[in-house]
Amino acid sequence: MATIPLTRRGAEKLKEELHRLKTVERHAVIQAIAEARAQGDLSENAEYEAAKDKQGFIEGRILEIEGKLAAAQIIDPSGVDAGGRVVFGATVVLEDEESGHEVTYQIVGEDEADLKAGMISIGSPIARAMIGKEAGDTASVQAPGGVKNYEIVAVKYI
Repeated sequence: MATIPLTRRGAEKLKEELHRLKTVERHAVIQAIAEARAQGDLSENAEYEAAKDKQGFIEGRILEIEGKLAAAQIIDPSGVDAGGRVVFGATVVLEDEESGHEVTYQIVGEDEADLKAGMISIGSPIARAMIGKEAGDTASVQAPGGVKNYEIVAVKYI
């Protein structure tokens, strides 16, 4: 299995979700199934079906998270020394060459991505365009409205 890059913060969030699913959600759905079974005929019991579906989702998510954590390569961005190049975990300040608008993004794993928080997935087009570049370089990204060019203003490892 290929390794999955995660920041230390992303790995902690997955561990917290896994703990919550195993200790809270799993027990709640087992209780809901028991209550639905107590109502009698299971063939026409919507609560039972809904609880079984939720149980399937929870168990699937537990397996998914355990697999990701087992294959995780945890990277601490503050310990990275890439000589000023954009790499996984780096925080990059970009300037849109057309509008002059500045944005700051941290390149993170797919599970950690949150555009509102300024975290973009390593697999996103803008992150792929920046990887390996340095401050002063231009990253060209194919956007729905055409090619957008961004100048890399700064690269930080925080």
